[in-house]
Amino acid sequence: MPTTLPCLWFERDGLAAAERYVSLFPNSSITSVSPGPDGSPLLVGFSLDGREHLILNGGPQHALSPAFSIQVLCEDQAEVDRYWDALLEGGRESECGWLTDRWGVSWQIVPRRLLELQADPDPDRAARAVRAMLGMRRLVVADLEAAADDAPS
Repeated sequence: MPTTLPCLWFERDGLAAAERYVSLFPNSSITSVSPGPDGSPLLVGFSLDGREHLILNGGPQHALSPAFSIQVLCEDQAEVDRYWDALLEGGRESECGWLTDRWGVSWQIVPRRLLELQADPDPDRAARAVRAMLGMRRLVVADLEAAADDAPS
């Protein structure tokens, strides 16, 4: 079976970004650094909780965009808050649990509870949770649950 490996094109600073990412996720590490012609890092391999990624410091020809994002499925609100705050540092928040970090990488910080609410057998309950999510920046589990449970009388 072939292996797939996401490769993120950075203008520069890929090593600094990878070092930050591996500091945030358990079971993560820098796996390789390959120098370019000038001796600075060209390719940076890293593992986030056992999943391999690659950064290419390729210059300004291509920019990162939200068309590609990394989703972080979180077990609870504390985990959502921890990853949101850490990855947002120097970046900007967007809607629906998305943010862009200081290097331009888009992240989705998603509580597993949202996926459960979206799959609720009651389609109205699921729709209320989705509507609530659409109005949020950082996702708040308690607010998603309250919206799902708030059936009209």
